[in-house]
Amino acid sequence: MSAYVKNLKKSFGSLDVLEDISFELPDSSIVSILGPSGCGKTTILNIVSGIFKADSGSLDGFEHKRFSYCFQEPRLLGWLNAEENLRFALSSLMHSRKDSRDIELRMERFLGESGLLEFREYRPNQLSGGMQKRLALARAFAFPSDILLLDEAFSAVDLKQKIELMQAFLRLWIDEKPSVVIVTHDIHDALFLADKVVVLSQRPARITGTLNIDIPHEKRIFTSSELSKYEIQLYRLLGFDHAGNSAQPYQANALGESKDSR
Repeated sequence: MSAYVKNLKKSFGSLDVLEDISFELPDSSIVSILGPSGCGKTTILNIVSGIFKADSGSLDGFEHKRFSYCFQEPRLLGWLNAEENLRFALSSLMHSRKDSRDIELRMERFLGESGLLEFREYRPNQLSGGMQKRLALARAFAFPSDILLLDEAFSAVDLKQKIELMQAFLRLWIDEKPSVVIVTHDIHDALFLADKVVVLSQRPARITGTLNIDIPHEKRIFTSSELSKYEIQLYRLLGFDHAGNSAQPYQANALGESKDSR
């Protein structure tokens, strides 16, 4: 069953942040909320997760759902190693010896899927930035949630690490396919991962359009002409009408920078 965000409005004092935000989150889908930095994307996640209350609007179909939240910064527990960080996230599920065995198997599986098995005894400060983000993703996925919220989870790394992180995310997602909401200001994230992209304006954020991406994840290649058509549409929804003039719009440049990072 789909969940629905309907007509959300949110202000902080005199600062209007969200204006009439509505979108559908189908079961086992990946929805990306794409928009400029500071437009209110994280506020949407915080309302969906219950951290904030909307001034008006409603959330339908989110009742009794289990949430997992992966923040922009890894927020790992520095005094625990990689395996212990996962075990801590799963500790609320442990009620019997059978639960303990199941949790150990679950940790093993998600550490393996994220490529961190050999680093299971490393503490966060012994891991690279990209590995810390992979561990944060593995921890978010390891908890058996219905809805996974990701806040700029692939930021602050170079393009090669970003691609590796997104590939790790897809490996983890395929295992259980929770419904996912990803907020990002980076078109690369949305094009590579999302089934549907919701594009926001500057603050106060309004929806300028939505785009469904029908290419299977395994066929999404950054330099493909098919994917570039979606990229051009997203740039236009973001207000860059000149994007169609690019001959190879989705080809990474020599520095590995995303086009909207400026």
